[in-house]
Amino acid sequence: MVDLEGSPVLAAAVPDGIASALRPSVDTPHHVRLYSRDTALGGVVHTDSTYATAWAAAGLSIPCVLTAMADEFGAEIPCAPYLDNEGDHIAEGILRFRTRGPAVLLAHHGVFTFDRTPALAVKAAVMVENVAQTLWLARELGPLQSLPKDEIQKWWDRYHSTYGQRE
Repeated sequence: MVDLEGSPVLAAAVPDGIASALRPSVDTPHHVRLYSRDTALGGVVHTDSTYATAWAAAGLSIPCVLTAMADEFGAEIPCAPYLDNEGDHIAEGILRFRTRGPAVLLAHHGVFTFDRTPALAVKAAVMVENVAQTLWLARELGPLQSLPKDEIQKWWDRYHSTYGQRE
């Protein structure tokens, strides 16, 4: 765990008490930049999961063809063009190419997910990999057809307003 300057913090300062003596990731500056540019973010995850990274390696966005994708991502999962990891290129690219959903693929790199909490960012990372695998396999059966935009909007609205347990 690091603070917004990228410096490691003690376990006592971390809400879940988890800290490590290991050096922070080389991607830490990108995470810090995302947190500082979007104060609604509480969790950022970077993975090189197999199927989602395959889409990124091909430079392809993942089309919104499943209702679960419409619920969670509200659109295709975009693939930003290749960005090197110098300065704030990755963070700025994520901010530029993201949609309302909590995920972006980076061409020739991998997957970044983000949300209000770390748990939600992890959930998004798992969902990205799941849909990436499902759609990779579905392409073997034939061309993928995105849901119509009005259907995507309908599923997004329902999921974010009335679906599931409410307090």
